[in-house]
Amino acid sequence: MKDQDIVGSALAEVLPRNSKYWFQTRHILHLNLLLLVPLLSSSVAGYDGSLMNGLQSLQQWRDYFGNPAGSLLGLVNGAQSIGSVLSLPLVGWLSDKFGRKPILLAGIVMIILATIIQAASVNLAMFIVSRLIVGFGGMFVVQPSPMLIAELSYPTHRGKYTSAFWTMYYLGAILASWTTFGTQDYTSDWSWRIPSILQAGFPLVQLCFWFWIPESPRWLIDQDRISDARAILTKYHAGPEYQSTSSTSPLVSFEISEIIQTINMEKAAKNTGWSALVATPGNRKRTLIAVCLGAFAQWNGIGVVSYYLTLVLDTVGITDSFDQTLINGLLQIFNFGAAFSAAILVDRLGRRTLFIWSGIGMLISYIIWTACSAVNSNTGSKPAGIVVVVCLFTFFFHYDIAYTPLLMSYPTEIFPYYLRSKGIAVELFAIYGSLVIAAFVNPIGLENIGWKYYIVFCCFLVVFLVVTYFLFPETKGHSLEEIAVIFDGEEATVDHDAKDAIEDVTGHVERRSSENERV
Repeated sequence: MKDQDIVGSALAEVLPRNSKYWFQTRHILHLNLLLLVPLLSSSVAGYDGSLMNGLQSLQQWRDYFGNPAGSLLGLVNGAQSIGSVLSLPLVGWLSDKFGRKPILLAGIVMIILATIIQAASVNLAMFIVSRLIVGFGGMFVVQPSPMLIAELSYPTHRGKYTSAFWTMYYLGAILASWTTFGTQDYTSDWSWRIPSILQAGFPLVQLCFWFWIPESPRWLIDQDRISDARAILTKYHAGPEYQSTSSTSPLVSFEISEIIQTINMEKAAKNTGWSALVATPGNRKRTLIAVCLGAFAQWNGIGVVSYYLTLVLDTVGITDSFDQTLINGLLQIFNFGAAFSAAILVDRLGRRTLFIWSGIGMLISYIIWTACSAVNSNTGSKPAGIVVVVCLFTFFFHYDIAYTPLLMSYPTEIFPYYLRSKGIAVELFAIYGSLVIAAFVNPIGLENIGWKYYIVFCCFLVVFLVVTYFLFPETKGHSLEEIAVIFDGEEATVDHDAKDAIEDVTGHVERRSSENERV
């Protein structure tokens, strides 16, 4: 695939011409390995998301905490989402104020502390408190990570890497599901304490390598630390040949010039607070997409499908807990494979194509699933039940090709620098706010009207598909700064003349350096 089809012709012109693969280029390989640290943040969330499902399937956990049920069990399950919602108004501001890297560290530390409390819990109150801290700290890990990835990635790798971010959610889910599968025969409370302890695994790996992660060049430039940003981009985008000489990389000069011009235009608008999210038509569209994407991801039926996995397996004669937990573990591996494949192909297929394909596939799967659930419920037909299981996997596949890889990467791309942190916080609020509501609404609907409740989600999926078709634009073929043109028009265009960019940024840096020396 040609570079201009990924990042646009202007940026492609200044990319180094290299016959080697990226993994044969030392500085790009080094950068991509370092980006695995923020990439693991979604694995932290995935482990936590799957852990509670696994723990509740363990009789040892239920016995130890007195078989919590009803509203008390709802509080245990909802505590993490409540903690997440509480942190969102704060984490966006902190990421802009202190940088992406310190906020990530704070989240890692909070998750480790929460894991200690959870693994050492002696009563349900202590366990619930740990869940609240996990939710609160989890947002400090999840929120800055996609921004670090997008703002540090090598230009032609940005789409794949940002799309791979939430895909790694399933890596955590796989570890959690198979850990509880492996400890289910333990007769002591270690059956649930061991999976709780392992929740600190991913954060500890991140902590070990956190020091070497570079800070976001865009945040550094926004703080007038242009020389620091230039050094980072030179080291990881240009390579050692430009570090050891006084010559300037055309790619780095282009990137810095583009970032400076974009940030200056954003600052000229003066309104960089939360109200800026709805201050212009372009920003209103971005914010609407972020809210829709977060809500669609939870109200497209995925929660009900997950909730009813055990019941569906019961209807086709798979009732043994060993077999059910095994199928759940295999399903997580299937999800990871589907999502990762879409992340690899995101630049070739495009974001919009994946969203529309996903919407159509989920709708067809859900309609067939609903019809067969009705037949199975009314007649007890086992073939209909088998079709339901097949539809579960096809639904998950179509969910995974868009709503897993693009859930965090798409908003990260469409928001400009000065709104990126707040925009992601808004989307996360839509996600976890929807989760809290769904936790109360879905059980009521399923209990009162049974399989007919699935018809509601069939209708939702039709609406979501229409909204996606008319609202979600394609971002393939644009640099991170150029995407603003899609939403704000040609007035958001930055200068793409490589020669002018070099002269502009050189003069800008020299003026900044002189001013700093005088100070």
